[in-house]
Amino acid sequence: MAAAAGLVAAAAAALGALLMAPGLTQPHGQGPPEGSGPGPRGGAAAERRPPGRMDQALLLVRNELPPPGLRLAARSGACHQCLYQFLASVPPSNGSLRKPGTAAVMVDTQHPLTLLLNGSVGDRELCKIQYHFGEFGNYSLVVKTLSTSTKTVSCDLVISEGPINSYLPILFAFLVYMGILAVLIVGRLFMKIDPVRNWVYKKLNPRETDRLINSELGSPNTTDSVSSDPTLRLWSTASRQRLRSLDTFRGLSLIIMVFVNYGGGKYWFFKHESWNGLTVADLVFPWFVFIMGTSISLSLSSTLRWGSSKRKVLGKILWRSFLLILLGIIVVNPNYCLGPLSWDDLRIPGVLQRLGFTYLVVAALELLFTRAGAESGTLETPCPALQDILPYWPQWIFILMLEAIWLCLTFLLPVPGCPRGYLGPGGIGDFGKYPNCTGGAAGYIDRLLLGEKHIYQHPSSSVIYQTTMPYDPEGILGTINTIFMAFLGLQAGKIILFYKDQHKQIMSRFFIWSIVMGIISAILTKCSKEEGFIPINKNLWSISYVTTMSCFAFILLLLIYYLVDVKRLWSGAPFFYPGMNSILVYTGHEVFENYFPFKWKMQDSQSHAEHLTQNLTATTLWVIISYLLYRKRIFWKI
Repeated sequence: MAAAAGLVAAAAAALGALLMAPGLTQPHGQGPPEGSGPGPRGGAAAERRPPGRMDQALLLVRNELPPPGLRLAARSGACHQCLYQFLASVPPSNGSLRKPGTAAVMVDTQHPLTLLLNGSVGDRELCKIQYHFGEFGNYSLVVKTLSTSTKTVSCDLVISEGPINSYLPILFAFLVYMGILAVLIVGRLFMKIDPVRNWVYKKLNPRETDRLINSELGSPNTTDSVSSDPTLRLWSTASRQRLRSLDTFRGLSLIIMVFVNYGGGKYWFFKHESWNGLTVADLVFPWFVFIMGTSISLSLSSTLRWGSSKRKVLGKILWRSFLLILLGIIVVNPNYCLGPLSWDDLRIPGVLQRLGFTYLVVAALELLFTRAGAESGTLETPCPALQDILPYWPQWIFILMLEAIWLCLTFLLPVPGCPRGYLGPGGIGDFGKYPNCTGGAAGYIDRLLLGEKHIYQHPSSSVIYQTTMPYDPEGILGTINTIFMAFLGLQAGKIILFYKDQHKQIMSRFFIWSIVMGIISAILTKCSKEEGFIPINKNLWSISYVTTMSCFAFILLLLIYYLVDVKRLWSGAPFFYPGMNSILVYTGHEVFENYFPFKWKMQDSQSHAEHLTQNLTATTLWVIISYLLYRKRIFWKI
């Protein structure tokens, strides 16, 4: 694995060289594009892209109609029931000079757009076009009259200059990492050949190799080394008892979280969904919460089995929760860099704060109601199919009561100026009827109890839905469903304890739980993004979001458990290492986010390739750091 660290370190340079190769980065022109008409552009102009920003294209509207002029508006395909947003006024054609009126606008390329052209007088709809523009493309929209007698208007969209393929950097990055993986696999196979292994060991440490060869005892094996050193023996025993799949699952969630927090190459699907629905960025936090619940079950069981008193364990739970919340407020909160005046605008909720409070509730609940014999299966239950659930009925009643509270507050709490049970984003959503109702009851509770200045000021809904109200995705009401997510992870841990070493039983229970959660999600959402009873929504941490994420979590844990702990086809690397140091990696990546070598000044800040190179390099560095800490046996535990 030492060679692996070197190879992964070299990946950053290789990745940067490949992603910055000609054709993957895009130079931007310094002036307006030559020529405004449709058709290909030749010469030097063909090699220049129109000036603009990432995820945008240039649209030139050519109006050949007589007065009055036109009004151009647009609506994003990702904006549900949104108002059209005005883009530009297009002057009429100058009939005497036969010169069309023109207007140039930048349009979004992340999602399909619906363009609407109306007359500037009378607001008569002339045409409507749905199109998904390409990044840095140059388009012309020609509006003209087909027949003067019928006054039929045609709107033709022409590609004047083709867009770039902004997804090529992802493909190249994938190939680089797959190449590294292939080298590691081949190297591991070669190391199984005795002559090759002896030659490598001799090159790495010739004196030690000669000593072993000339020794009368011969080469010691792993068992001899471990048995001769009680410290190593203890470590080896602990390593065998610890499920690597749990740390691998945690590390996978953490590494994706680090990558998307660093920017995810500025791709929209590596950012949080604007409101309802899911992106890659929306998967990782609930998975981390889920595996935290699983770890609570296993660690509390082990601690109590070793004879620790509940009072002492409760003290540790309180202390760890306090430290997590403190880390989130003081260390990770970005306002601490702004000096003492920043405390007036300090964000109180946050990821670590929610993790700390969730850990406190779930761990205390488990400690309070745990019963001897429940995990060993010695307690009799009336229904064998529920024998890993019924012994924990007090915990389930408590969780269901919390869910009832969430439902009542969400759908029954009166919110000034908003309809009861409103789950929308506000802003221009719902045709602009409730612009200040972002998040409904969840947003109202946070603003009422915490104050507008102490919650997140730039929610993901502010871009597409153009919301102006602050809203915190880690707010108070959503914490209830985060507790439910951790409790489902706790249930996964109980399955592992109840069916100890019965791999088929464990995996079958994981699969059944995944199916049940998936069915509940299908009912709540009606298998629709927007039209369900309770849509999947990360900002709200809706109940359907929790059931959907737990469905995915049970399946993912099943696969990792099978590959890592059952068949041992995979060691869990490289995700295993950050999973063993999760708090350090998460806190470190937040604190050092803007420091070299995790960030540097870019040549072109409007290039997905450069952003992807920087974000993948930073993420890879944290994997290497966690590996080195693992080799040194350095673990930061709270």
